[in-house]
Amino acid sequence: MSDQALDPAPPAGRGSAGLRWLRDVVVIVLVALLVSWGVRTWLVRSFSIPSASMEATLQVGDRILVNELAPRLSELHRGDVVVFRDPGGWLSPAEGDDLVKRVVGLPGDTVRCCDADGRLTVDGEPLDEPYLQVPEGDPASLAAFDVTVPEGALWVMGDNREDSADSRSHVTGPYEGFVPLENVVGRATVVFWPVGRWSTL
Repeated sequence: MSDQALDPAPPAGRGSAGLRWLRDVVVIVLVALLVSWGVRTWLVRSFSIPSASMEATLQVGDRILVNELAPRLSELHRGDVVVFRDPGGWLSPAEGDDLVKRVVGLPGDTVRCCDADGRLTVDGEPLDEPYLQVPEGDPASLAAFDVTVPEGALWVMGDNREDSADSRSHVTGPYEGFVPLENVVGRATVVFWPVGRWSTL
């Protein structure tokens, strides 16, 4: 055997180690970007609150996280806060395309305003609304209504009832004030900004 055959292979140079490190960093960054894009596209999105219609639950400028699996893979419930695309005529072009309101009526519900105590009723039962913001002594809605929510739709209202253009304001619109479930972007789950207002919904 020759001495050359017994010699170990020369150690890898610093250049090749640096290239491997750079390649690993690039792969990690690409994977992180893909995961982030996937989460934002299919699972969670953030939205900013532009108006006072959901006070005091949501303030102007709050940023919320929205679970986009609802209602496709998880059910919506009465009382959920949802983001939805304008069903038609709710917003001007300058105001964008997304709204945030609270689910008051689910498919099949009969929602009425108001009973003798000024409360909304759903299928004849008073609706408990601890989130409601109205002046003391005022009913849950100044506008009376009596609607039955069709299949595949929702009846939505703002918490700040006297400053919310919600289902009540669009009964003459394309969907008679109802929001098609297919327009729902998702259910709001968390207020994450500003930090001092962090809370779950």
